Amino acid sequence: MNLKRLFLYTLIGSVAVSALIGIGVILFGNFGELEVRVLMTTLTITVTSILGLANGAYYESGRGKMLGTVGIVVSVIAAVMSLLIVWDIFDDYENYIKASLTAMLFAISTSHLSLLSLARLDRRFEWSNMAARIVIGALVGLLLFLIWFMPEGDGEILARVMGVLAILIATLTVVTPVFHKLSVGEDEAAEIDAEIAALRERLAELEARRASLSED
Repeated sequence: MNLKRLFLYTLIGSVAVSALIGIGVILFGNFGELEVRVLMTTLTITVTSILGLANGAYYESGRGKMLGTVGIVVSVIAAVMSLLIVWDIFDDYENYIKASLTAMLFAISTSHLSLLSLARLDRRFEWSNMAARIVIGALVGLLLFLIWFMPEGDGEILARVMGVLAILIATLTVVTPVFHKLSVGEDEAAEIDAEIAALRERLAELEARRASLSED
């Protein structure tokens, strides 16, 4: 079973369990602490499956073994750490919660980069992929700084910087599929032109042979 199918089946299963819990709550009206934790568990598994699908797709493309592997591993680690908080095991430890948030940030950012990296870009559009990596890395770095150090003052400046970075990330995310489409279109056109040129050469060769047979 490949990675995408594994995460897809996990996603379907977690969504189905969440739906059953929701139906049970509506029918029986009992939504206690246990039900909340079970629902949060299925939600965590659902999110992890979505992140795993993104990383798994890039991993299986053959172009992103390292990023895809790191993304899958970090997503699973983040899920396990989150579940330990959900089930009230390590929810009282501040550093553990910060580490869990750190893992979540890395899981989300790697899956985002994996999705963007799936696009096959022409050389003139490759800058967008590099720009996305830089901007996403900068935003993750700022968020980690806030999580671990919680600086006092200059909050407005950091908020403005993060807002600018978020807008840049959104812009690059939107234009990347467009660049992919333009790149694929140009590649197809180039392949067609090459095939036409090959057919013309073959046709010229056949016409020359036909002419030599007529002379004989």
